[in-house]
Amino acid sequence: MPPRGANFHEERNRPMRHARLIAALLATSGLPAAAQDAVTDTPAVPIPAAITAEEMPPVPLALAESARPYLEARGASFAGWDPNTRAVLIGTRFANVTQLHRVAEPMGARTQISFEAEPVYGSYAPEKGDIILVSKDRGGDEYYQLHTLKDGRLALLTDGKSRNQMNAWSNDGELIGFSSTRRNSVDADLYVMNPRDPASTRMVHESKGGGWALVGFSPDKQTAYVADYLSVQNIDLFTLDLASGMMTPIGDPATEIAYGGLKVAPDGTLWVTSDFGADFQQLGRLDPISGVFSAVSRETWDVDSFDLSADGKTIAYVVNEAGTDRLRVLDIASGKVTKVDALPAGQISRVSFAPWGEIGFSFSSARSAADVWSLDPKTMALTRWTQSETGGLDPAVNVEPRIVTTISFDGLEVSGLLYLPDPAKFAGPRPLIVSVHGGPEGQSTAGFMGRNNYYLNELGIGIFYPNVRGSTGYGKTFVSLDNGPFKREDSVKDMAALIDAVRADPAVDADKVGLTGGSYGGYMCYAAAVQLKDKLTATQCTVAISNFVSFLENTNPYRQDLRRVEYGDERDPVQRAKLTEISPLTRVNEIEKPMFVITGANDPRVPKSEADQMVAAIRANGGEAWHMIAADEGHGFRKKDNSDYAFLAQLMFWQEHLLGE
Repeated sequence: MPPRGANFHEERNRPMRHARLIAALLATSGLPAAAQDAVTDTPAVPIPAAITAEEMPPVPLALAESARPYLEARGASFAGWDPNTRAVLIGTRFANVTQLHRVAEPMGARTQISFEAEPVYGSYAPEKGDIILVSKDRGGDEYYQLHTLKDGRLALLTDGKSRNQMNAWSNDGELIGFSSTRRNSVDADLYVMNPRDPASTRMVHESKGGGWALVGFSPDKQTAYVADYLSVQNIDLFTLDLASGMMTPIGDPATEIAYGGLKVAPDGTLWVTSDFGADFQQLGRLDPISGVFSAVSRETWDVDSFDLSADGKTIAYVVNEAGTDRLRVLDIASGKVTKVDALPAGQISRVSFAPWGEIGFSFSSARSAADVWSLDPKTMALTRWTQSETGGLDPAVNVEPRIVTTISFDGLEVSGLLYLPDPAKFAGPRPLIVSVHGGPEGQSTAGFMGRNNYYLNELGIGIFYPNVRGSTGYGKTFVSLDNGPFKREDSVKDMAALIDAVRADPAVDADKVGLTGGSYGGYMCYAAAVQLKDKLTATQCTVAISNFVSFLENTNPYRQDLRRVEYGDERDPVQRAKLTEISPLTRVNEIEKPMFVITGANDPRVPKSEADQMVAAIRANGGEAWHMIAADEGHGFRKKDNSDYAFLAQLMFWQEHLLGE
C-alpha cells in the first residue's frame, strides 16, 4: 500500500508508485550461484549485479519460487489523453522499469512507446497532441532531464547536468514551464520553452531557493503563475509578467497559507485548493489581485487534487476522507456537486479532463491493482481502460483494512490502517509489521498492497500503517505538530501509543511485532529501535536519517532550506544541540535488536553516508545489522531486479524474526 505524499518513493511534483520479475533477478548475479550454494548448501537466488549484500545470508531460491506470483503484479498509471486519437497514455512496467504505453481504446492492447533503461514519465502536449514530453533521471539521482519522445527515441531538451522539473503546460500546448538548477546547482530558476524548439528556452525568473515552480499560464500566455514551496503549510503564489520579468505577490507572502494545484479557466479565472481560513484544504477561486480566496467546496476533509474542463464549466476533484479517496464532479454554473459512489474505497490520482470532456484518472483499491479509468461527467458512467495483472492471483481474497484510533500522550487522537490475515486460515494471535510512511508530510492510505499481500495471505503476518502527527490529510494543525527539533520526538510518542493499541488487539501477537520505514519513516524506524525496543523484535530501515545534523549538511543543496523548515536549522547552535540529542545515532548503543538497512547509493535526499554510519556503529557495538546497497538506485528502488531481491531479503528477515524460521 503506497503511502501518499512526499515519501521515499515519491516526489512533491510527481507522485511515484512502485511495482516488480523474478526471471530478470535469476538471470543476474554479483556472486555465482555455486559460491552461494557452497555457503548454505541450499540453492540461492543470485544477487543482482548492482546489489551489495553485507553480513546477511543468501536468499533461498525456494523463497523466490514461493513469492514469484506476488512479484509479478504490476500497475498502470494515467499519464494523459492523446487529444488527436482519444487514446490514453499510461505508465506501466513490462520489463525492469516503468515505461510509457498507449492504449487506443478501453481494455485495448498496451503498446509500449518508450524503451529506456531508466523509468520515464511524460505527457502529450495539451490540445495539440503533436509531441510527448518526457522526464528521466539516471540511477535514481533525481537530476531529471526533459526530452521529447518520437519513434522510441528521446531527444534531449535540457543541459544534461542540472536538475530540471517539468511544471505546467500552457492550455494550448505551445509552451512548457520548468524549473532548473542549471545556474548554480542550488536554486530552482524558472524557464519557459517551446519544446519543439529547444533554442526557445529562456529564463523568466532567477529564484532563491529550491521550491519554485511555474504552475500555470494565462490564456494569452503573457502572464505566468508561480508558486514558491516553503513548506507543506506555506506556499506563496505570484503573477509573473513574462515580457518584463516583474513578479507580483498574490496576497501577503507573510501570511502562512497552503495552496494546491492551480488551474486557469478560459476566462482567466484562477482555481486553487487552499486552507485559507480553514484547517482543511477547500476548492475555490483565487483573486490574483487581492489574493482573496473564495471557497466553493464544503468538504469536511482535504480536497487533495482537481482538474478543470477545457471549456471551464466542470471541475473534477478528489476528497481525502480519512485516508480513502472520493471523486466529486462540480457543475460550476449551478454549484451542483455529484458524488461518484460506484468506486470502492481506494486511491485516486492524476485526474485529468480530455478536450471532449471525459475525465481520466488512476485508481487502486485493496482488491484492485492501480489501473486507468475514465468517467463521463454527463452520464456518470465509469469505463475501465486497463486491467493490470496480479501474478495470476485472485485479488478478491485480499483483505481490507480497518481504522485503529487511540489517544496519544498529550490527548491527541491518532490513527492508522490495520490489515490482518484471514483468521480462518491463520488462527490465533498473529505477528505484525508496523510500516511507517515517509515525508513526514505524507499519509498512508487504503490502496493496493501488491507484493505485501504475501505477508498477509501466505505468512499470516499482519501489517499496520500508522499516521502520526505531522501526517497530511488531517488538517494543517495536525501536520504542524511535529515541526522543529523540540517537537520531533512527539511523533515517536504517537507511534508508541499506536503500537500499544494494536498490540492490545487479540488478533495480534504482542510479542512478535516488527517495524519498518523509509526516509523520514526510516528515522522513525531508527528511533523505534532505540526508544521502543521493548515493544519490537526487529527493525528494517530504508534510506533512513540517522543523524539530523549530518543529514541536513549533506542532503542535496537545493533541499537544505526546505528540510530546515521541517526539522530545524543545524547552523543554529541551540537547534544543532537538540538535533544531535534526538538523532538515533547519538543513542546507537541502546539498539539491542536485529536491524536490516537498505540504501540507494545515488540517493540525493538521504545520502548513503546516513546508513553507513549507523550500520558501522551498530556493528562496532556487537549488534546485528544486515545492509543492502544498490549502486544504481536513489531514494527507493525503482528497478525490478533490485526491488525483487530487496523484497525477498525482507521476507527472509521477517520470517526469521517474526516467525522463527
